[in-house]
Amino acid sequence: MQKLPSSFYSRRTLTIAKSLLGKIFIRKIGKKILSGKIVEVEAYLYNDPACHAYRGMTERNKVMFNEGGHLYVYFTYGIHYCANIVTNKKGIGEAVLIRAVEPIGGIDVMMKNRFGKSDRHLEGDGHLKNLTNGPAKFAQAFGLTKKQNGVSLLGNEIFITDGEKISPSRIVATTRIGISVAQEKKWRFYIKESPWVSKR
Repeated sequence: MQKLPSSFYSRRTLTIAKSLLGKIFIRKIGKKILSGKIVEVEAYLYNDPACHAYRGMTERNKVMFNEGGHLYVYFTYGIHYCANIVTNKKGIGEAVLIRAVEPIGGIDVMMKNRFGKSDRHLEGDGHLKNLTNGPAKFAQAFGLTKKQNGVSLLGNEIFITDGEKISPSRIVATTRIGISVAQEKKWRFYIKESPWVSKR
């Protein structure tokens, strides 16, 4: 499992967002390895009113101002965590939200995290497709909380590896979800045919 290098994360955020599709997100918990193919993302830039860093650095968003290659995890609506990949150069304040992944490994742990049960028969009830098809579902399935906020993706606990190369013809660019400003920007990207995409 070859981790993506720091140079991958220091490029322009919109470029990174599209190139994250097909990559494999990995989290190690003890001897368990959770993994999933990234199928949907949203980009947030420093001059974007919908970006957490738009008004400058705060205690909540300071991780976004690190150099690219860190995990930015925030709490929203008082109930959910969402996980982002910090991008671009140090001090800029940009990130890519992981909206959905296709589960690959450690599915029993993901199911326990999401549904309180690890029974594989739940897959037949549609639970597998509902496992990681949204940003809060992804974070919950992978057990991502504020404890993981700021973790380096160059370390051994959480990292991203190369995966399937997704051709531009398979990438859909559309508007982002759940924001009240900059709604016209088509900065949500997903793999066209993936059944794990949160919304089409």
